[in-house]
Amino acid sequence: MPPLLTAAAVLACLALAAWFRPWQALREPALRGPWLAALVLLPPLWSVPALLPRNLPALTLSGACLLVLVLGWPLAVWTLPAIGLAAALLRGQPGLAALDTLWWQGLLPATLALGFGLLARRWLPPNPFSYVLGRAFAATIAALTVSHSLALWWLPLSAGTDAESAWIGGWLMAWGEAITTGMLAAAAVAWRPEGLLTWSDRRYLR
Repeated sequence: MPPLLTAAAVLACLALAAWFRPWQALREPALRGPWLAALVLLPPLWSVPALLPRNLPALTLSGACLLVLVLGWPLAVWTLPAIGLAAALLRGQPGLAALDTLWWQGLLPATLALGFGLLARRWLPPNPFSYVLGRAFAATIAALTVSHSLALWWLPLSAGTDAESAWIGGWLMAWGEAITTGMLAAAAVAWRPEGLLTWSDRRYLR
């Protein structure tokens, strides 16, 4: 993907998210802890590929889909650049590569998770199982699989990397992350629903 096109996509997401004034979500005390935890925990996860041998595909947990569930898409979009910058510093990643990582690993999965989540909200019955299994689990698998497939299509593979193996690895990582996202969402619904900006008692418990 040309750097200018990647930069344009990133700026478009940031501009659209800014229109919703995402910083207002941080007025809720229940969201400040998860927001700070994401800033601390996700950069080391994003820097894992720097520790892998060069002939292995970069299999990394994204966390973007869970971030959308917790913070909402606008605040997640404005949080991911800070995570990407911290991860780039940990990895010693140059600017253009860091921009690609931010788009393919953060903003694109987050945006797809929003889209698939809205489809789940529209077509599934309004109950907690639909939220956990549809919006948290299935939407995460779909968003990560699509974004990983598009990344393999657009970006050149490193030397010695097999495209089919890289796709299977990314698909398995999507399943693992979706299971984790679904479990955390279920736990939050049970014990701390105010920590999920996308959860609504009025909608899902009526």
